[in-house]
Amino acid sequence: MRTASLSRKTRETDISVEVTLDGTGQSTISTGVGFFDHMLDQIARHSLIDLTISAKGDLHIDDHHTVEDVGIALGQAFRQAIGDMKGITRYADVHLPMDETLTRVAIDISGRSFLVFRTRFHTDQIGRFDTQLVREFFQAFAMNAGLTLHVETLYGDNDHHIAESCFKGLARALRAAVAIDPRQSDRVPSTKGTLSA
Repeated sequence: MRTASLSRKTRETDISVEVTLDGTGQSTISTGVGFFDHMLDQIARHSLIDLTISAKGDLHIDDHHTVEDVGIALGQAFRQAIGDMKGITRYADVHLPMDETLTRVAIDISGRSFLVFRTRFHTDQIGRFDTQLVREFFQAFAMNAGLTLHVETLYGDNDHHIAESCFKGLARALRAAVAIDPRQSDRVPSTKGTLSA
C-alpha cells in the first residue's frame, strides 16, 4: 500500500494528514472550514485516495493559513506516498463538467512543481469561503507534491460549480496518474530513470 502520514505544526496551524493512494475514496476531514471540507471530500471520493485530515488554525483571523497549510501538508504526504514513482501512469488529463461549468485539469507527476491556474470567479465568496483560496490550495498542493498541474475553467457561471469542478477535476486526474501501468510496473516512466528532480 502506498501510504503516508505526517504532522505539521506552526504558530498559525496544527495539521495531521494520512493518505492512502490505493484506497476506496474514504475520508475523515475536519478543518473548521465547511466548504473546504466539502472540497477535500470530493478529492477523496473521486480520486479513490483515502484521506484523513485534521486541521486547527487561526480561523479567528481568516481561513487563509488553514487552507494553504492543508495544501502544503497534503502535498507533502502525497509526495511521500507516491515514493519512487515506479510504475505510475504519470500523465493524466480530464474535462470535468458540472452543470453549466466545464473545467480542464492536466497533471504530470514529474517531481517538478509548477502550477498554471486559469480560473476566474464572479464573486469574492462562496458562502463564507474566500474564492481566492481555491488557487492558494492548488498552489500549495502542487508545489509540495512535486506536480506539474494545469487547471483551466473553460466556462461557467456558478462559483460553487466552478470551484467544485476544479477539485473534482484534480481528483479524477490524480486517480488516473497514480494508477500503476502494468506494462511498466517495474520502472520509472522517464527516460532519465528518475522523477525525483
